[in-house]
Amino acid sequence: MKNIMITGGAGFIGSHVVRLFVNKYPEYNIINVDKLTYAGNLCNLLDIENKSNYKFVKADICDLDNMITLFKEYSIDGVIHLAAESHVDRSIKDPLIFAQTNVMGTLALLQAAKLSWEGNFPGKLFYHISTDEVYGSLGFDGTFFTEDTSYDPHSPYSASKAASDHFVRAYNDTYGMATVVTNCSNNYGPYQFPEKLIPLFINNIRQGKPLPVYGKGENVRDWLYVVDHARAIDVIFHKGRIGDTYNIGGFNEWTNIDLIKVIIKTVDKLLGNPEGESLNLITYVTDRAGHDLRYAIDSNKLKTELGWEPSLQFEEGIEETVSWYLENQEWMDNITSGEYEKYYSEMYK
Repeated sequence: MKNIMITGGAGFIGSHVVRLFVNKYPEYNIINVDKLTYAGNLCNLLDIENKSNYKFVKADICDLDNMITLFKEYSIDGVIHLAAESHVDRSIKDPLIFAQTNVMGTLALLQAAKLSWEGNFPGKLFYHISTDEVYGSLGFDGTFFTEDTSYDPHSPYSASKAASDHFVRAYNDTYGMATVVTNCSNNYGPYQFPEKLIPLFINNIRQGKPLPVYGKGENVRDWLYVVDHARAIDVIFHKGRIGDTYNIGGFNEWTNIDLIKVIIKTVDKLLGNPEGESLNLITYVTDRAGHDLRYAIDSNKLKTELGWEPSLQFEEGIEETVSWYLENQEWMDNITSGEYEKYYSEMYK
């Protein structure tokens, strides 16, 4: 039986990966390691929390001694590392936390894996999930980020992720550790913390609150349905080439303002509002510092080599996403009130 540690498994993307692996691979033991910061929520995993092949451990990945203990206690032979601080605005306000978690936390995990596996790397894998933001910004010239694009991070968040990527590759080159790195585009879907654009705007439309748009809303992002990202992680974990990098994108570019108009149209339709009623909630605000103009991922390597491609068109994915948030208002209300944090802080003191 394989013993897989998934870090950040109570978060948005992580919970989808945990759910997929627990349900699809009953022969695996899945150990979910999460510090339960503001964005970690075990309510995301209520449907699998009692499965026999699932274990949750509250722990800080920056605690090297504890990580070494966990590797040995659970005989970990695979790591899927998603734990990270990921909100750009928060990184601008407090870059030190991002350096601590994203860089030093990744380094502590790598060192724990190295010491625990003791050079016996066959059959082991350290899989590090990163972001397309490490590549910097693209113009409107039809180019895309590929696995060979040079790094050019512009925010404290992307700089911290770039540094962690380099450490993972260094452990492969220096120690021979089996590693793989993936860089993904913007994710959307159920269970996303509502500081992020799509759930924030869905909730604001429901409550008739302003929809703050940076600058003129002309920045472009590629959007990836989170379930498709989890599927890609599954394929790469099992079939990806050791020491390699794969880009994961949705082949799905939208300007922020066009995306917001799709969200408004979908929410108004599902709420039974007159079409376009919520357009007047759009409020343009001062642009974010160092705001990258365009991200666009070329996922053809992943598609050609491993056969993965997105399963949903964006309009399908966004309607499923909006429907989920509107049907799970208790989850959203618990998040926005902070009640989930109080509950789990008491349970896992």
